[in-house]
Amino acid sequence: MKRKNSPTFADALVQERAKKIKNKFLRQIDKLIDWHSISKLIDKYDPRDDKVQYEGLLLFKMLLLQNWYGLSDYEVEDRVNDSISFSYFCGLNIDETAPDNTTLSRFRTAMTELNVFEKLFKEINRQLEIHNIIVKKGALVDASIVETPLKPKGKPKYQVAKDRETQEVILKKEVPDSVDKEASYLKKGGKLHYGYKKHYVTDEEGLVLGVTTTTASVNEITNLEEVLDAADLPQNIPLKADKGYQSKKNAVLLKKKKLKNHILKKAKRNKPLTQWEKKFNKKIGQIRFKIERTFGSIKRWFNGGVARYKGIKKMHTQNILEAICYNLYRSPGILISNCEK
Repeated sequence: MKRKNSPTFADALVQERAKKIKNKFLRQIDKLIDWHSISKLIDKYDPRDDKVQYEGLLLFKMLLLQNWYGLSDYEVEDRVNDSISFSYFCGLNIDETAPDNTTLSRFRTAMTELNVFEKLFKEINRQLEIHNIIVKKGALVDASIVETPLKPKGKPKYQVAKDRETQEVILKKEVPDSVDKEASYLKKGGKLHYGYKKHYVTDEEGLVLGVTTTTASVNEITNLEEVLDAADLPQNIPLKADKGYQSKKNAVLLKKKKLKNHILKKAKRNKPLTQWEKKFNKKIGQIRFKIERTFGSIKRWFNGGVARYKGIKKMHTQNILEAICYNLYRSPGILISNCEK
């Protein structure tokens, strides 16, 4: 009699197919990216004493695997040692072992303090632009909440910022050390959130061009300039965003940066939208949804949307790494699609 928990033949086929997909994807990324330039960039800033033993590129590739497959520091160490495709991607020989999880953690912290992941993100995007995977013919802007489990217990007994409002939110002084005190509360859709916001600028296919990280209570209408500065956008391209970004200040900002203002039109009191404005919003909405798809895909594919680290600097690293992984994950498919056109 077959045991209830024993794998079926169908299960084995699914696992074998997943293994082939994983192997194929890692080989594609290995060929797509010029890792020599990535390695040089890491080595330029790497302050670790043990970098002779474990190259920065090896550790960076482990961080990519960690995000692609939703692994902890302990799990990615085990998987690199156990999986031929993982160890091959990291450049390890069959008789070599992966760095331990503490080495990986120290590397991530050191690179975070020196803001190196931002530089790596820009270098990888530069290479993707050369391959016509990233095309800057237009840009999309939006923000998404990243909640942290390290929040105060119970409901807050003080004022909480509502979405789209600018308010200062102060935590009580007597919160325990286990709470992430750099995070903040936000009330959206009647639901209370505690954590951060990641602000993305993407191209019109949803590939991430720029990342900014703030606490959850920051109203995105107030920091559009900071977000745009992270993306290195060319002039005279349209910028699309939802109506929450609509303001006189932002209209002046886009004019100053020589970007076309394609922010959704917003109705005002006693002044409903005209037929032209409704058509404009519908047309913009047909493209703008792609940045929302980016946020949703990162949550679904990489278990994103939840803070894995404490503090805004480390959270920015998480958001940057997820953006790098998302762009690379979609790259082979876009490249193949471009060749078929």
